Amino acid sequence: MGWEDPGAEFSAVIQIGTLIAVFVYFRDDIFKISKAALISLKKYNLFETSDSRIAWGISSATIPIVFFGLCFKDFIKNEARQLWIIGISLIILATFLYLSEKFSKRNKKISEINFWQIQLIGLTQVLALIPGCSRSGSTIMGGFIIGLKREESARFSFLLGLPAILGSSIFEFRELINFGITYKDYSIISVGIISAFLSGYISIKFLLSFIKNFGIIVFVLYRILLGILILTIFI
Repeated sequence: MGWEDPGAEFSAVIQIGTLIAVFVYFRDDIFKISKAALISLKKYNLFETSDSRIAWGISSATIPIVFFGLCFKDFIKNEARQLWIIGISLIILATFLYLSEKFSKRNKKISEINFWQIQLIGLTQVLALIPGCSRSGSTIMGGFIIGLKREESARFSFLLGLPAILGSSIFEFRELINFGITYKDYSIISVGIISAFLSGYISIKFLLSFIKNFGIIVFVLYRILLGILILTIFI
């Protein structure tokens, strides 16, 4: 659209709005697994229940994206934001997302997955560091790989993203402050956060319902068409 790229920092910080939307929508799930995690600590048995296993599994599954995010921080913020990379990423992830759903058994609930299966989904979350590879898309793909049902895979994707989104938002906000931001910048960021919250909350409700009933084929086609559009028109 001819606008300047606002930068990776701005993109990460406005995800605070998305984070709040996830907290509000999944508040019961978050309270339940957080409570289970605290109880398991008190009893010195981290995997005592399925809820505590999920809580600690999510904690450790966040480590890969933190590690690779810090290692490749400069590349992600600069070279990786080129349109040809985004276009190719859109198409490649769409292909693997389609294949993962097609060949998945899709017969498991979140409560039935084990610690190591959670770690596998955590590894797929690393793909989100590549512009064009959405975090939701890559982790839903990971859910399909281990056999989660459609709606369960989408729900777990949102829960898994909480620590990563919170961490990246805080980290990038600190960097923005270090660079020096004005009152006008704060107002722009605030508008971005509010917009992200509203669109995020609506998207969660829509995504969970749509995936449960229709699968991910529409999103696959959208990503492929958008990728082709970017590669043919904007490159």
